[in-house]
Amino acid sequence: MELIRLIMMILFIGSGMFIFGVATFGLFKFDYILNRIHVAAKCDTLASLLIIIGLMFYSGLTITTLKLAIVVVFLWLSNPVGTHLIGQTEIITNKDIEKQCEVIE
Repeated sequence: MELIRLIMMILFIGSGMFIFGVATFGLFKFDYILNRIHVAAKCDTLASLLIIIGLMFYSGLTITTLKLAIVVVFLWLSNPVGTHLIGQTEIITNKDIEKQCEVIE
């Protein structure tokens, strides 16, 4: 049972690290800020979830697992809101936004 838990932990944490790497590549690949925000938000949320699930497997059924689950809920609520606010700020402050993308106001 301990070996299965270790393998699951390695798979989840490894997957999360891989997705963080892909997100880093995406941040450098895209030129426009809204594309970068999209890549960062989606991959950051998924990778954080996978890594925290891996840590849940590592800790077993303890109070720490409940705390990690609360962290997942907080990340799933706060990350999209923060990304939305950054995107809205870019749309409001960028004078040439219509040249770069379609904006519906």
